[in-house]
Amino acid sequence: MTFAVTIRPAVRDEIGAVLDVWRRAEAIPGETDTAADLGHLLRHDDEALLVAIADGQIVGTAIVTWDGWRAGLWRLAVLPEWRRRGVARALVAEAERRLLAKGARRMSVLAEENDPRAMAFWEARTDMGYVRDPGARRYVKMLRRSPPPGGEG
Repeated sequence: MTFAVTIRPAVRDEIGAVLDVWRRAEAIPGETDTAADLGHLLRHDDEALLVAIADGQIVGTAIVTWDGWRAGLWRLAVLPEWRRRGVARALVAEAERRLLAKGARRMSVLAEENDPRAMAFWEARTDMGYVRDPGARRYVKMLRRSPPPGGEG
């Protein structure tokens, strides 16, 4: 079966659909997987959230970040019925293209170690030059904003 997939930045009106893709793709939910957090991301960088469009619907996503020093790829997710058709590979290739154009020299990928599909995808991406970093371990702290003095925030 032949299909066309288009990769482009998401728009604010698509945040609900993106969250639905993550849910349907069984992406491990995080505390920042909310409409408000994605809205903040798009206000910060309106090209950071990529979507793959096929048959008029969002079938995959990736968050691509660049801070001038580090490049990262997060939340690569594809709907189950669209897997094994090259959608994830197309998202990764577009992420790389965009990051190279911005001057990035290295990209880090965050993959959920407890998700066998994610690990299998990235382990197979040696064909695209990806290797596991044996010298790194991730540490996370959720930052909480304190309410302003004298009231709720």
